[in-house]
Amino acid sequence: MCRSIKTLRPPALPDEATEDEMRAAALQYVRKVSGFRAPAAHNEEVFEQAVEAVTRATAELLAGLEIRGGAGGTRRAAS
Repeated sequence: MCRSIKTLRPPALPDEATEDEMRAAALQYVRKVSGFRAPAAHNEEVFEQAVEAVTRATAELLAGLEIRGGAGGTRRAAS
């Protein structure tokens, strides 16, 4: 679906994902779903709210994942 969104968890990403990386992935997702690269002025607020919501959900997901194998089977906190 969104080929430009990269995997943000180990081992694809050696370190914890940054806020900027999570926001970039969220932005790509919202752009794809909405069909707008940049929203019109009357849609800008809801577009930004969606990006922020997806960024928060991404951080929660990464913080809650249990990475087994290379990461020693422990949870890792997202940035």
